[in-house]
Amino acid sequence: MKVCFIYHSYSGITRKVAGEVRAACGGDAIEVVPRPRYTPLTAYTLGCVRARNGTCDPIDPEVIDVSGYDLLVIGTPVWAFRATPAVNAAVAALQGAEGKRAVVFATCGGSPGETIPRLREALAGKGTRVVGEMVFMRKDTEDAEKVAALSRMVMNAAGES
Repeated sequence: MKVCFIYHSYSGITRKVAGEVRAACGGDAIEVVPRPRYTPLTAYTLGCVRARNGTCDPIDPEVIDVSGYDLLVIGTPVWAFRATPAVNAAVAALQGAEGKRAVVFATCGGSPGETIPRLREALAGKGTRVVGEMVFMRKDTEDAEKVAALSRMVMNAAGES
């Protein structure tokens, strides 16, 4: 079972969670990086407006071929109750995602709002079925049991092949 972790991390929190779960489960990682990168000012002004509107940022990598993977794990920070524009672009950039399964997670300081349902909908549009989802509040990212629960979710999903 091949697993691919795809995530964007502005502050490093989502990267930390993805890295810990990947260390427990194995798999490859693709960190999506917006072009140009956000500054603290533009992240909370332009970035939040773009997230709220469901906009896609130009990203590196431009294309994400997942045809060689069985399970996708997609992580996003929450900006304005939605996935970041970089994660919107990552989902749009997926190639070979038809028939794949995914586990999605979000990290946030407040309410996740519509992040998970919209991410599930966008992945469905790529022919990918979400089989697990989790939200981490800021304090949860330091909770080893919560991170372990996501790791178990990923391992269980990987074992469903």
